Amino acid sequence: MTWPDGRYIQASIFFSRWLIAPFLIGLLLCQFLLMYRFGSDFITLMLQVRKLDWHDTVTGVLNLVDLALTANLVLIVIVSSYENFIRRIDARPDWPEGLTQVDFGELKQKLLGSVVGIAAVDALAWYFDIEKVSDPTRLAWVLAFPLMFVAVMLLLAIADRLGRRSKPE
Repeated sequence: MTWPDGRYIQASIFFSRWLIAPFLIGLLLCQFLLMYRFGSDFITLMLQVRKLDWHDTVTGVLNLVDLALTANLVLIVIVSSYENFIRRIDARPDWPEGLTQVDFGELKQKLLGSVVGIAAVDALAWYFDIEKVSDPTRLAWVLAFPLMFVAVMLLLAIADRLGRRSKPE
């Protein structure tokens, strides 16, 4: 019995990139869920805004910002995963510059930046309700969570920069 030629193994591995496509389609469908949730929360906020004080109004708006940042994060993952693993996207001149051709270093920074933004919005919303909840341990976690991601972002940026500097051109 002879082993199959390495070309078949390589071709199988190369073809397996298409196994990611169902995940990307699922994430695309999640965008519709986020749109539905955004619309529902927006309508609820709009109908209740006269009864709400400014803290609750700002918290409602921050929740909408949270949903928008999450949708951006999902879009970044969809587009960059498709382009990095499945097929290059033929960019058009009217498309945003950062939408295509995102390498892994940029992807990590964009993902972590989105997570930091989401965590910061949540921390700000929690801060507006600080009078209702006086738990110092929870406050420490709410503040530490975005700071931890900022530290990771900085470390990854430094590692990416050092990695690019050491590559011969």
